Amino acid sequence: MATCISHSPAETAALGEAWGREAERGLVIGLSGDLGAGKTQLVKGLARGLGITEPVRSPTFALVNIYSGGRLTLFHLDLYRLETREQIIAAGLEDYLQPEGVTVIEWAERWLDAPAPQPTHHEPRNTQHATRPAEDTPPLAPPDRVRIARIEVLSERERRISYEDSRR
Repeated sequence: MATCISHSPAETAALGEAWGREAERGLVIGLSGDLGAGKTQLVKGLARGLGITEPVRSPTFALVNIYSGGRLTLFHLDLYRLETREQIIAAGLEDYLQPEGVTVIEWAERWLDAPAPQPTHHEPRNTQHATRPAEDTPPLAPPDRVRIARIEVLSERERRISYEDSRR
């Protein structure tokens, strides 16, 4: 597992930009971390690394924002408003696990087998239960290539970003 410390939003975006420059079709990036940890900032850099010039915004209310015009299409998902794997499947999001571009999933622990962030006093929602699928939830085909990243707030300006890649 790789780990780096970001000292500013610009450094977080620069890491995302490096990921975007090396990204290949089919990559799924799962992000976890508390509210305000810098997940969307990392996605902004990723988009820049893919050559996307359109402004990137959190898709919290839309669930998915799609950005084209770069080297690869970016599918940006935010699962904050979905509590369970059943809700995610009902929303029809499973196709994004095999993207024709790059998919980034904020709050990925609600869907993928990613470690859930530890709750803090800033995050009143209990996200721990969302990592356990119900007995009748159909299994999902895992992505071919996935990067799981955890962003931890160390201080007002510092973030620990730990990530690991795997292939099916």
